[in-house]
Amino acid sequence: MNQPHIRVENLNVYYGSDHSLRDVSIELPGRQIIAVIGPSGCGKTTFLKSLNRMVELAEGARVTGRVLVDGEDIYSPTAEVTAIRKKMGLLSQTPRPLPMSIYENVAYGPRIHGLNDRRKLDEIVEFRLRQVGLWEEVKDRLGQPASRISIGQQQRLCLARGLAVEPEIILADEPTSALDPMSSRRIEECFLELKKDYTIVIVTHILRQARRLADYAAFFYCGRLVEHGPAARMFENPTQRETIEYVKGIIS
Repeated sequence: MNQPHIRVENLNVYYGSDHSLRDVSIELPGRQIIAVIGPSGCGKTTFLKSLNRMVELAEGARVTGRVLVDGEDIYSPTAEVTAIRKKMGLLSQTPRPLPMSIYENVAYGPRIHGLNDRRKLDEIVEFRLRQVGLWEEVKDRLGQPASRISIGQQQRLCLARGLAVEPEIILADEPTSALDPMSSRRIEECFLELKKDYTIVIVTHILRQARRLADYAAFFYCGRLVEHGPAARMFENPTQRETIEYVKGIIS
């Protein structure tokens, strides 16, 4: 396995009295696609949101344990949450473009971090849109509202917006669940290209997608991390009963 980019140690997440994640410990390799899999309600999204402290925004949420990114504990009292979230781009299930133009969606992040040079912003917008395979489709209508492009294009635009602030890690929560098959394929192609430069953690309920994309996989069941390892082994020769049943489609 590559050197771990993210190390999780004894992570527990509570929503009020509900113990959602239980004693999760795992090392996630850098510059790979890590698929977080398991049946509905098993803690996949909670785990993902714990990696950038978004989980804390839920009412009654409480976190114990450590999450180290580049060796730094993001739950340390001295950790700077804004810097943590800048390091990690989050792609949600449903595209959420900002209520502004295609151009301004991508330029928004660099602007709020102090960049106002139009020439540099133009370069960033073109580069990030090319990175997600969207430039040729929208280059003649950058001033149009982002809401006018298709849902699949909106999701790639949201990915470009996240990349524009130069994260190290991309967190994706079932990013193709609202998309048609062609748009889903384009997002998958983006991820396969982007993993050369980014660590990508993707929550997916689509086992075929996990098989196509993942270099590494983590299987959750009832709030516990049951098994994890290289994707080829996880899908072809899992060792835990729950994983075997999930891969065979007995539990879903």
